[in-house]
Amino acid sequence: MKKITRTIWILSLVSLFTDVASEMLYPVMPVYLKEIGFSILLIGVLEGVAEATAGLSKSYFGKLSDVSQTRLPFVRLGYMLSAISKPMMAVYVFPLWIFFSRTIDRLGKGIRTGARDAFLSDEATPETKGRVFGLHRAMDTIGAVIGPGIALLYLYLYPGNYKTLFYIAFIPGVIAISFTFLIKERKPGDQHISLSSASIFSFVDYWKKSPSTYKKLLIGLLAFTLINSSDVFLLLRVKEAGLNDTSVIGVYIFYNLVYAATAFPLGRLSDRIGFKKTLALGFVLFAIVYIGMAFGHTHYLFFFLFLIYGIYAAATESVAKAWISNITDKRDTATAIGTYTGFQSICTMIASSFAGIIWLKFGAKATFLFSGIVSLLVVVYILKMFRHPKTSANS
Repeated sequence: MKKITRTIWILSLVSLFTDVASEMLYPVMPVYLKEIGFSILLIGVLEGVAEATAGLSKSYFGKLSDVSQTRLPFVRLGYMLSAISKPMMAVYVFPLWIFFSRTIDRLGKGIRTGARDAFLSDEATPETKGRVFGLHRAMDTIGAVIGPGIALLYLYLYPGNYKTLFYIAFIPGVIAISFTFLIKERKPGDQHISLSSASIFSFVDYWKKSPSTYKKLLIGLLAFTLINSSDVFLLLRVKEAGLNDTSVIGVYIFYNLVYAATAFPLGRLSDRIGFKKTLALGFVLFAIVYIGMAFGHTHYLFFFLFLIYGIYAAATESVAKAWISNITDKRDTATAIGTYTGFQSICTMIASSFAGIIWLKFGAKATFLFSGIVSLLVVVYILKMFRHPKTSANS
């Protein structure tokens, strides 16, 4: 059984420092956006458009990575764009500039994601995919603990001074880029990148020719994504319930601590009991959290719900990618994951925008209750469609 390789560790460190930069800003982003004049609805549209940009570019650059049989250039460029987008958010506060800066950040994510995940898949065996993706997610999420921690300390010393945080976030981004120069990649021979071999809608082309098992899995995953809006709404919910800025960041740090602590163990568990059971468990936990958010009022309950939410996240994201990489051809790994994340980001755009509308018209309770109930229907679908072992490489 292949061990955790040097490349896996380096990619995990790159993600760690990138998340330090990104997550330093994430919990204060909704507060910052509201301060400069963004409404709840506009925040939802901003997050949706940004994620849609990431999704469309993931499929396109994933396809280019598979065709060229190279991963490193896409990984390096993607992390570079995300790093420079951080200070851009603080230069101007005009809505169009904020949209542009946020889109640059998500474009960087789109460029790197398929190639990076294919890198991870290539370094693993079918029997170790869960733990490899789980380790990477754990390291990534440790960054999501450190980042908000820095933000918490800074805002304690300088309350309300959000702009400087965007400049500080540039530093770990540069460190992440530096680590990419330690990665060695095998040369693909005479093959080269052909722009004509992929289009911005590569995910549509791949969907048409993809295996039936892959399609069945994506239907369930994307149905779930349609009701899984940005985590910004969870943070706004606890803010609305009376938590101050420090507590909002604190609960987000707590969530990421749980996420980081459970990602690798749940990845190993998925290698043992199967991806289907692990994923279904995660969706059930999601339902508990969202229904709890609809009715919850106390601070203690919110912390408990974020504990469950951390376990849900660890049981779903990396497990879904590991499952996809096991049921598709190795030559199409970046394209398959890019197609999934491409559709996923479009669904996220719809989900975030829709959540903003429901919140505006009917309130927070209706927003969370709707998502929680529908997620249980997705659990039924996953369990029903993958009842037989032959429908999946690891069900």
